[in-house]
Amino acid sequence: MSTIELSPPAARAGGAERSLCGWGRTAFSRARVHTPDDPDRVAELIGEGRCGGGVIARGAGRSYGDAAQNGGGVVLDMTACDKVLWIDREQRLARAQAGATIAQLMARLSAHGLSLPVVPGTRHVTLAGAIASDIHGKNHHRDGGFARHVRSLALYTPAAGVVEVSERDDADLFYATLGGMGLTGVVLEATLGVEELACPWVAADSDRTDGLAGTLQLLGEPERHRYSVAWLDMLAPGTRMGRAVVSRAEPLPASAAPQRARARGARPYPGALSAPARWEVPRGWPAAALRRETVRAFNELRWRSSPRHELERPQPLDSFFFPLDVVGCWNRLYGPAGLIQYQLAIPDGHEQALEECFAVMSARRLPVYLAVLKRFGPEFGGPLSFPLRGWTLAADIPAAAPGVGETLDRLDEVVAGAGGRIYLSKDSRLRPELLGVMYPRLGRFREICEGADPDGLMRSDLARRVGIREGAR
Repeated sequence: MSTIELSPPAARAGGAERSLCGWGRTAFSRARVHTPDDPDRVAELIGEGRCGGGVIARGAGRSYGDAAQNGGGVVLDMTACDKVLWIDREQRLARAQAGATIAQLMARLSAHGLSLPVVPGTRHVTLAGAIASDIHGKNHHRDGGFARHVRSLALYTPAAGVVEVSERDDADLFYATLGGMGLTGVVLEATLGVEELACPWVAADSDRTDGLAGTLQLLGEPERHRYSVAWLDMLAPGTRMGRAVVSRAEPLPASAAPQRARARGARPYPGALSAPARWEVPRGWPAAALRRETVRAFNELRWRSSPRHELERPQPLDSFFFPLDVVGCWNRLYGPAGLIQYQLAIPDGHEQALEECFAVMSARRLPVYLAVLKRFGPEFGGPLSFPLRGWTLAADIPAAAPGVGETLDRLDEVVAGAGGRIYLSKDSRLRPELLGVMYPRLGRFREICEGADPDGLMRSDLARRVGIREGAR
């Protein structure tokens, strides 16, 4: 095996009490935060959590809700454990520590002509966060979620210490950790299956639809592209609500990329992955600056400026995957009250329920400022893994919007009634009684957690709020 060895860990870091929230900036809580830069120290810090309040690991803080918080307890900020430990070009495998980001992994892999098979909508997510949330990208219908490409994990569990788990070695604990919201233990390292990178460009097709019916019809057709996503205009009136710009893409072959790259003056890859945002939303941004009227005007401009039908437009890989990363701290646009990103999944065969969700949003004038619709492939992963074969809608909503709580409660009922679920990694308000309905294997997850953590030491604000582990407080 050909490996890449990195420098030894630096000095250990202490802890301090801090106020934490998710990317949505809605549900703050205070905890003692430690930032270990050596995975060996995790055991010591988990021991501190035994003194009261429990412990949860945290990455880049990009989950929207309260999954990586633990009010009154200990939080392990794993971002300093960010080494890419080795890359095996022949076996197409890579091993990295928990805090390595998607951007770091992609940049290191590119030097070997490799890349990650699945990435989310931001490059800033950490490896362990991607595993705990079983993140998905624009290619779930083809390649599944992130969990599908995890080969093994080094996991610290309160019951057994550091264990290496995989499909062959303790499959139950392995799969429960994939999408397990950090509640089975602390991920220290992971080995991933990676893929060839022909070139850092895609050939993107674009189609513009006139309303929701056309959008659903287009996305419901057999998908021939590897990547697919639809941006929806949820503020357009009448039958235009749900009109979309549908983007689909295939990787460009190496022979097609260099000339096009020079012609468009693209920023070289992988340097673009570490480049700062082009603009950063300042602190104290007023919520009044982002209103229904301004967003509606922006949506109109974006829709009209998009081509009705375009084929094979070359686009850099990083800008296709991570469009929002060009704006730093964009969550501040929603003002001090924050935002809710409500993401649902509806299984195939229940399109009527999906249409009912859109009808509820329209009838109650839910101010959805950004919405994307995608297709999911088959389920894979643990009992709390989110994706299921069907449809997924992610909607950004101002948290302070009038009636938002009641409207989302109604959407929860429609989703649960159709056998769907909402994404726990983005949740900050789900009612506990719906958790088991949306995640029918919840009982099995609790059994596995009981074996790995019999004293209920792994805790989070999310877990307490929705009752993921019975009796945990």
